Amino acid sequence: MFPFAGSDIALIAVALVVILFLFAAIKTVPQGYQWTVERFGRYVRTLHPGLRLIIPFIDRIGHRVNVMEQMLDVPSQEVITKDNAKVTVDGVLFFQVLDAARSSYEITRLELSLMNLAMTNIRTVMGSMDLDALLSNRDTINESLLRVVDQAASPWGIKVNRIEIKDIAPPADLVAAMGRQMKAEREKRAVILEAEGQRQSEILRAEGEKQSQILEAEGRREAAFRDAEARERQAEAEAKATEMLSAAIAGGNALSVNYFIAEKYLKALEALAMSPNQKTLILPVEATQILGSLSGIGEIAKAAFGPDGPAPRPPGRGGSVPSAGG
Repeated sequence: MFPFAGSDIALIAVALVVILFLFAAIKTVPQGYQWTVERFGRYVRTLHPGLRLIIPFIDRIGHRVNVMEQMLDVPSQEVITKDNAKVTVDGVLFFQVLDAARSSYEITRLELSLMNLAMTNIRTVMGSMDLDALLSNRDTINESLLRVVDQAASPWGIKVNRIEIKDIAPPADLVAAMGRQMKAEREKRAVILEAEGQRQSEILRAEGEKQSQILEAEGRREAAFRDAEARERQAEAEAKATEMLSAAIAGGNALSVNYFIAEKYLKALEALAMSPNQKTLILPVEATQILGSLSGIGEIAKAAFGPDGPAPRPPGRGGSVPSAGG
């Protein structure tokens, strides 16, 4: 072995001191953290993520602060509502450190302080509400808690991002009463909906009947109008026929009168013969009068068609007028 000279030992010692100095001076801050630097016990600055230098043996690392968003469970606690109902409530809180120095030196036991602050404000906010409002306005409760807790924690250099109420548990007897109330409400809505359906059905049925009656009345009105028009035309025709008959009588043509009477007579007999229950027809006049009337019709036909016209049908053979006495 080679003996070390005094100068060599000094060099080695200096090298060791330099290495120790560099080891104490160079600091690597991980991402998501900030470190505070204290000089003789007093905060001087904050180290951000990356490779950083401090003065060895004079400066030292004070607090290693997590600046990522963190979750804090708020334990269950009993809350008495405004209407004296006792419920059990728990929640969760999300916060983030924005100022590492203030969160390190403005408050001790930051998480415990935040948890107590959240629990206190949960009792305050939820205790000012009725049970029904408490169960149906959870978003409103969360917003109120966030506003109050964030404002109270801002001097500590942190930002409260969210507060969520996880569970609201009323007592068992109150839950049973709520269940009965909910069942009664559902049955009430079902009865109302059924009654509403029946009402709509009755309205629609009445509307249908109304339309049917309107259409039927319109049909009767149209038929009556048509009947009146037909009677009017028939009366006009009768009047014209009477006028023509009067003119013929005035002209000395008595056969026209016989023709007119015979036609009416035959139509009356035809109506009696067409009756559905008519089996036997009894003529109220002498059959010879009918034959005489038919002879008058023949004379009128001869006058109308001349001697070469169609010969009149002999009376009593196959006519539409039945014989007296069936």
